Amino acid sequence: MGLPSPFSRSESYHPSPSTPKWLPYLPLLLLLPLVPNPLSTLFPPPPPSFLQHGLDECASLQRPSPALSMGQRTVSDRFVKGTGSFLLINGTLWTGNEGGEEVIYGGSILLENGLIKSIGRSKEELLKTMGGGKDVEEINLGGSWVTPGIVDMHSHLGVGSLPELDGSEDTNSIKAPILPFLRSLDGLNTHDAAYNLSIAGGLTTALILPGSANNIGGQAFVIKPRQTAENTPSSMVLENPFVIDEAGGIRRTGFERHMKHACGENIHGVYGDNRFDQAYSFRKAYASATKLRNKQDEWCKVGQLNKDPFPEDLEWEALADVLRGKVRVNVHCYETVDFDQLIRLTNEFKFPIAAVHHAHEAYLVPDLLKKAWGRIPTAAIFATNKNYKREASRGSEFAAKILSEAGIPVAMKSDHPVLDSRYLVFEAAQANYYGLNTSLALASVTSTPAKALGMDHRIGYLRAAYDADVVVWDSHPLTLGTTPTQVYIDGIPQLTSPHLNPSKPSKYQVAPTPPSFGNEADIHKQTRGDPPYAELIEKKVVNDLIFTNVSHVYLSDGDDVEERFAGEGSEEVGVVVVEGGKVVCLGKKCLEEFESMKGLEVVDLKGGALIPGLLSYGSPLGLVEIVQEESTQDGYVGEGLAFGVADVLKDELIRAADGASFGTKDALIAAKFGVTKAVTAPSSAFIHGLSFAFSPRASNPLSPNAILQEATAVHLTIGHGYGLDLSISTQIGVLRKLLKGKTADEGAWWKKVAAGELPVVIETHKADIIARLILLKSEIEFETGKSIKMTISGGTEAHLLADELAAADIGVILTPSRSIPATWDKKRHLAGPPLTEQTPVEALISAGVLVGLGIDESWSARNTRFDAGWTLLGSPSLTPQKALALVSTNLEKLLGFKSSSKDVRDRDWIAVEGDAFGFDGKVVASGGGGKRGDGVALF
Repeated sequence: MGLPSPFSRSESYHPSPSTPKWLPYLPLLLLLPLVPNPLSTLFPPPPPSFLQHGLDECASLQRPSPALSMGQRTVSDRFVKGTGSFLLINGTLWTGNEGGEEVIYGGSILLENGLIKSIGRSKEELLKTMGGGKDVEEINLGGSWVTPGIVDMHSHLGVGSLPELDGSEDTNSIKAPILPFLRSLDGLNTHDAAYNLSIAGGLTTALILPGSANNIGGQAFVIKPRQTAENTPSSMVLENPFVIDEAGGIRRTGFERHMKHACGENIHGVYGDNRFDQAYSFRKAYASATKLRNKQDEWCKVGQLNKDPFPEDLEWEALADVLRGKVRVNVHCYETVDFDQLIRLTNEFKFPIAAVHHAHEAYLVPDLLKKAWGRIPTAAIFATNKNYKREASRGSEFAAKILSEAGIPVAMKSDHPVLDSRYLVFEAAQANYYGLNTSLALASVTSTPAKALGMDHRIGYLRAAYDADVVVWDSHPLTLGTTPTQVYIDGIPQLTSPHLNPSKPSKYQVAPTPPSFGNEADIHKQTRGDPPYAELIEKKVVNDLIFTNVSHVYLSDGDDVEERFAGEGSEEVGVVVVEGGKVVCLGKKCLEEFESMKGLEVVDLKGGALIPGLLSYGSPLGLVEIVQEESTQDGYVGEGLAFGVADVLKDELIRAADGASFGTKDALIAAKFGVTKAVTAPSSAFIHGLSFAFSPRASNPLSPNAILQEATAVHLTIGHGYGLDLSISTQIGVLRKLLKGKTADEGAWWKKVAAGELPVVIETHKADIIARLILLKSEIEFETGKSIKMTISGGTEAHLLADELAAADIGVILTPSRSIPATWDKKRHLAGPPLTEQTPVEALISAGVLVGLGIDESWSARNTRFDAGWTLLGSPSLTPQKALALVSTNLEKLLGFKSSSKDVRDRDWIAVEGDAFGFDGKVVASGGGGKRGDGVALF
């Protein structure tokens, strides 16, 4: 009989006294190495320290976004304790719902706990939804338009902060082409002067992107620009993907992230990488990210049995999340070749893109964009800003219309500070003007970007449980010069004692009726972005014609703009007769006096007007075709200044006319939109030279009336930041010597300036510099007994010296007409309503200063008529005549343009169908008499 099992309790065992007591347990001892440690079974060792971290990471990768539950909110995650409740009644609410078609007239909206609590028509029903015991401030909107807050999906607010100073620019890193690990949040300046200005334009949310110097520039963050109690960048982020947890560590929240990619010229310019290199850089980066994602996914499958730490790599972790669909990719991309490369990349590595930005050629290839993996990207575009580099040279003002009709979502963006995000709604209004329908135009700065950002669960609409980001406007949001009367962000009013314009015409309370541009959108597509502008501005040229249904005629004699005819509210028939290009008859009598008119061309102006031809100044129009292409421009004067000023001062002044280029896109477009004259000076950092006046319609320098005046004024710049290493005192000292005749003056131009025979136009912005120029003018005039014709161009801080400028008889060309504190020299700007009562124009004019409006960039010459209209609407003391003078006769005087005739019949004029100042109007004809002899061009 064998030994009983030591585990058996079925038999009794009684060893003999001589048997060792441990002997029965010998088999057990021999088997112990072969079985698990019983102590480890009862008391397992703790898992490796890395395991829990990895398991947490795996869980976070699978966790649904908190955004999914936000529809049930009663209190916003951004609610600030102490914020009151507001009941806005009697508003016209554009909600963004029903594809942007829903408008609630006489509507009410309740803001509570940082949210839109409820929305509807009945004030009583809304109040029932309030929490008990709460007070509410009731505000009667008087029918004002109300929209969701404006959303800018391409901004550099905070990272390209204003005023621009050394150390304030954090938009780009130039360490390498691929930098997915960088974060715009790490450079977000909470003191950017543009935050409050942008809010004053209705902006409530912005995607802050890194710049475009890299193929992958880093991670972007969606912020709300209001000041927070914490006053930190993190507290501005709308849905932060990483937060500091209670234990003092960094915790993933599950919210989506955002990433900036770029392709094309910018990377080529910084790194020398051509498109071959860039494509490989993208593919190599995503291949590395794919490896990391696969390793992480495998680790998560193994779970608790992993013996190695969770695979992590700071360089590629964000791109791995792109591949998981947890990061929204926004791509700076212009040309067809780049879109093609991008779309192939998304399909190779299977990731979606949220939007293509700038996208100037996207309207030419909408079907290609639809092939992007996962979803159709939004096109985030400008309205009319183009031709500033080769990639942008085939852009079209009809792009928004064409893209939307092809099924591509369209968002308008600012690229702030490239365009001032305060006026982002102006981009939407222009898109509407060129054919994007009203609903989609409003959506392009509200719900469409909100959706592209993955934020349409909380912003972009007027809906219950959405963030209380609401804008109340003084007119329809797509009308020219529309201005917020109040902006709410998270239910907090942002405008303290806003200054309102009570005199907006009633017609601005309804959506504009954009004019017809016929088949021009098709022409832009058919010509692949290179339409025949010369033909479009002269579809037909006639000498004689009749305008009917004319409401006003404003004509100039070279000194002033006068109202020559007003048909509104009178029995006069709005008729204007033109013979030989000259306006020869106005009003009812024309029908009786001209029996032979039956065979003349008849143009119905539909309540429009004849106004003076517009003058453009301030940009390199006529000297530059493509700003960033040296071979397409005249070049830069004064490179020798790096070696001192003496060499320049002894030379003859440079003449801009010698470097003129005619038939440029921007010039022809300007002509198409009513610019009949332009004055342009050479480009320089200090002494520019002599400006010239020319016709933007002319095809070459030898065309009749191409160059209207060889030399109009002497130009120079005094200030900081123009690439000139000379002190302000040195610059003014040199000007003093020039005016006193103490330097060589071979052409006697400076002598003419000192004698008052030729204007001197000085570009400067700072009030202190302007004050010294006032004193210098007085000094020279005292010595010579002559009156100098001095004009300040720029003039951002000129309003601070309005009385002194008027007393010194110094005029100002405000450039641009709506200022921004871009540099230290411009920081004391006058913002205008709703932040200040006066506009810069009104402040200067009311003091008696002669004022004109200028532009910075050639592409914006087309908007000269809108600049005049915007100024008229924002400055109640202005008359239409004075507004038109800002862009015609005043500029002529300030720039030294001499008319060949004082006869109004010999002056340039344009005919505007519809509203002469707004988005209901369109320039349909341009004419002039006297020596021009061009007849009337019908557009």
